[in-house]
Amino acid sequence: MKRPASTPPELPGYTFVKLLGSGGFSDVYLYDQHLPKRRVAVKVLLTDDITDASRDALVAEANLMAQLSAHPYIVTIYQADVASDDRPYFVMEYCSGPSLAERYKRETFAVADALRTGVRLSSAVATAHAAGILHRDIKPANVLSNDYGWPALTDFGISSALEDELPLHTTTAAIALNDTGTQGGTGQSVGMSVPWSPPEMFEDDPQPDVRSDVFSLAATIYTVLAGQTPFEVRGRSNGTLDLIGRIERGAITPMSRDDVPRSLLAVLNKGMASDRTDRFATAVDFARALQRVELELGYAPTAIDVPNLLIAAPVRDAEGEDDNETKVRAVATIDAQPAVQAPNVPRQEPVANGDQTLVRGAKSVIAQPQQSSAPNAELPTETVVRRREPIAPPPEPVEPAALPIPPRKRNIAGWVIGGVALVVALAVTAAVIFGGVISPGDADPTPTATVPPVVIESIPTPQMAGPPTVDGATITFTFTNPQPQEGDAFFWQISNRTADEPVRKADGNAVVITDYAPGSTVCVTVSISRAGKLSANPYETCYPA
Repeated sequence: MKRPASTPPELPGYTFVKLLGSGGFSDVYLYDQHLPKRRVAVKVLLTDDITDASRDALVAEANLMAQLSAHPYIVTIYQADVASDDRPYFVMEYCSGPSLAERYKRETFAVADALRTGVRLSSAVATAHAAGILHRDIKPANVLSNDYGWPALTDFGISSALEDELPLHTTTAAIALNDTGTQGGTGQSVGMSVPWSPPEMFEDDPQPDVRSDVFSLAATIYTVLAGQTPFEVRGRSNGTLDLIGRIERGAITPMSRDDVPRSLLAVLNKGMASDRTDRFATAVDFARALQRVELELGYAPTAIDVPNLLIAAPVRDAEGEDDNETKVRAVATIDAQPAVQAPNVPRQEPVANGDQTLVRGAKSVIAQPQQSSAPNAELPTETVVRRREPIAPPPEPVEPAALPIPPRKRNIAGWVIGGVALVVALAVTAAVIFGGVISPGDADPTPTATVPPVVIESIPTPQMAGPPTVDGATITFTFTNPQPQEGDAFFWQISNRTADEPVRKADGNAVVITDYAPGSTVCVTVSISRAGKLSANPYETCYPA
């Protein structure tokens, strides 16, 4: 039976608005903050549960969230204090949108939306791990939506530092299991949410690590795609003991949707492997795997936002390479045109490179055909980048034979021929001067001037001017042009509907969609048109994000 909510405390500088939710040890209320003026969520500890341990837990949660508040996909905490009735509380960002738990129960998640959400949540979890913090309770209900439609990870109430002991709650039962996910043995229990928990959390002495959070991440993305938890079987018993048994056996329920690619299912199954050594080693690795699926489906990869962390894949030997792992390789410099081989010097054949492209189906392309070792070999006519050959010295001008001219009459044609010869001589001289300075006696003249590279101005990618606005069935996205030029225009297309969606010209800088179905997801791709060409990297955004 659900307990009644406690009375909201009187907080100076805040006005109570309404109850947002209740948990096992606290209530969350909506307040209006007076200065600066904004709406905030206030988490208040229950009076009956105020002990030294519960106070320490609330303080620890506030401190953990404060370390991570700068991240765009983690709920920001503003303040922590004790109310006049002696109840500890902390003030945090109010996320007005629904949680993932609310969304997946009322709508079908698009694959693109699930991939984007997965990469963003992985960024948040990787940031927590970089700070030495395990979340340990990642699930759809703990992922809120902020005013921009972005996911926001919250509820670090049972988090722990990576090097700390797992926090435990005392219970009198030898074995306590219930539907809220509390499990215990030998008089102690560990807070958890069973449907999204990895099997190692059900051991007598749980020792979670970063791969435990990866399991919960993968289980959360599976849930929003399938509309149910990964180990739930419809039409059969799905009690706590049933779920734990399936989790320990790795019996993931097959996905019933036929629009989810097999590559994405493989990523989720790897993330939820029952043996933690078979999972992705880090949240960043899981995010990379989701990015690969985005590329496979033709979407722009979602950015992995991990501040001040160099994202690099582990180095593997040739036999240990895994095709399912993202490979970050060194940048190699390539000569656009190899040097001409000297006569009678054998050319060294290039060593075959076993490296393969990460995007499947890409064909290898030779940037420049090999130069023949023969001294007089011709360069292939299809070579795109050609070597500029030395300019041969012009031939010495030949004195034309004197033409007999009548003593009293000059031939006008002779004047014309002489003028043409003079123009030709001047043109040859100019070519020599501007093409390169050549000494007539040089045996192997070389040009001194350099051919300037051809510069092609790129068309910029449009940027969002702010969050989209919704008015019933109408959504308006507003964009800016970072490098505007006269004649520029915005063109857009709905990218998550049918393949034959028309490309439309925007009205100024506004993209207006008038047939939005509330509760659904709509994605648009926007480009800048300039001189008949579009942006090489269009901007894609969705509502909700």
